[in-house]
Amino acid sequence: MKVKASLLCLAIASAIASAHASTATKPLTPEEAAAALKAAVVARANVLVNNNAKGIHRAAADAFAVKDVIVDKDGTEHVRYARTFNNLPVIGGDFVVHSRESKLGGFSQALETENRPGLVGRINADEAIVEAGARFALRFIGAPTSRLVVYARNKEPVLAHEVVFNGIKVDQTPTEMHYFVDANSGAILDQWDSIQTAKPGPGGGSSCTLTAAVGTGNTMAEGAVTLNTAKCGNTYQMVDTTRGGGATHNMSMLTAGMGALVTGSTNVWGTGVISNAQTVAADAHYGIATTWDYYKNKHGRMGIANDGEGAISRVHYGRNYQNAFWSDGCFCMTFGDGDNGASILPLVALDVAGHEMSHGVTSRTAGLVYSKESGGLNEATSDIFGTMVEYYANNPNDPGDYVIGEKLYPNNAAMQGLRYMFKPSLDGASPDCYTSTLGNLDVHYSSGVANHFYYLLAEGAVVPTGFGSGTWANLTPAKLVCNGNTSLAGIGRDKAGAIWYRALTVNMNSTTNYAGARAATIAASTYLYGADSAETSAVKAAWSAVSVN
Repeated sequence: MKVKASLLCLAIASAIASAHASTATKPLTPEEAAAALKAAVVARANVLVNNNAKGIHRAAADAFAVKDVIVDKDGTEHVRYARTFNNLPVIGGDFVVHSRESKLGGFSQALETENRPGLVGRINADEAIVEAGARFALRFIGAPTSRLVVYARNKEPVLAHEVVFNGIKVDQTPTEMHYFVDANSGAILDQWDSIQTAKPGPGGGSSCTLTAAVGTGNTMAEGAVTLNTAKCGNTYQMVDTTRGGGATHNMSMLTAGMGALVTGSTNVWGTGVISNAQTVAADAHYGIATTWDYYKNKHGRMGIANDGEGAISRVHYGRNYQNAFWSDGCFCMTFGDGDNGASILPLVALDVAGHEMSHGVTSRTAGLVYSKESGGLNEATSDIFGTMVEYYANNPNDPGDYVIGEKLYPNNAAMQGLRYMFKPSLDGASPDCYTSTLGNLDVHYSSGVANHFYYLLAEGAVVPTGFGSGTWANLTPAKLVCNGNTSLAGIGRDKAGAIWYRALTVNMNSTTNYAGARAATIAASTYLYGADSAETSAVKAAWSAVSVN
């Protein structure tokens, strides 16, 4: 992990390099300077952690590991920690330390107690696997695993077995189900799938030196676009050397392995029709590059993990597979072919690509657990940034809008979409307004309230134009809000995106719920624009307009 090189970071790095100049034979490299800066930030945060045991609800056998470091331009430092207890992972025990000039600014956390469970349970690992297996209705692949953890997503931490089953769903989506089994009662405390999809659902290396090249992609959804590729001898490859070596692979309708790198004899890819295998590969390659550029140019983030390393995109996954997903396991995005346009096209639309890549960003930052309200916020984050990528691209063949996946439907006169951020209930399953039972829904539906908040924050209580304009004839400003506040004004997409990104990377943690998201975005807006700013007032008003008070 590399610390983002802000002006402050560069200044500190220069000072460190100068200090070493008298004793070293050569100055520090930028990488060495960044590492020295990170080490200094972590050392200061460690002191604050050690001096504030009650503030972080520390038990005597707790230990901490740094997951991420962010330094603001004004010198404010944010260090994210994972927690263990007696070497057992504490699920929901993560936190962020905020400080400036070694003075504590506060903690972002969900854990509320120093209490920890006993380390001996009545249920052993094999029994836990049996309990979890009763929930896993598929044929599993490989042997299920179990490890002891402290489950702390409830108010009182308990000893639990984390059981993991791998398999393939009926619709060809891989699944990696995590079950948390109470080590004393045998009850299932929680469960989630680490494979994160676009919608609800039932390798080749190179021995030559790659040369950067610029080609043309004739895509399904975006028209003719520029693609950054590479040349190896007389062969072109879908490897983007300008964006961390990210590559696009063809799965050739398989569901296992990493497929084969997409290559060609020319640097023109696809024909614009899906019968050509390279067409959707061009869509995916363009979508991931555009998402990379959005995060870099809007938020200063260098790739999914903010380490400058590109990820793999896999296309033509499975047979008639009608979904797309992100997997931490392979650090890859995967796209199915739909039913080849009979009712749904290959799932490589630009906002879907941005959605999947953003799952990876969430995994590397707040780590929002993919269940209950935190899972809805995870999905909403991907919808939010997928939409912002679409606006950022400014492609006339796919103008920005607040409908997710509208390019997946052939001849889309009906204005279909996976989700509708301005009026989530248009999909027939997502609520517009928050209720206490929201966390019981599939995460693709509980995301609707956060999507709705974001639309109102960016645009205000205004019926959308653009895609679908004229088709929302029954909508009025009063139908876009839950509290009658039709005077709600938007602050614009750039400011709304900056607030959500900062909240995700600085203020949220793995178990953040909707109340926590309101607090996190208010804190983010306060930092960016001021506590008494119009932007912070708008954040509060937009949450109230979706009944999160």
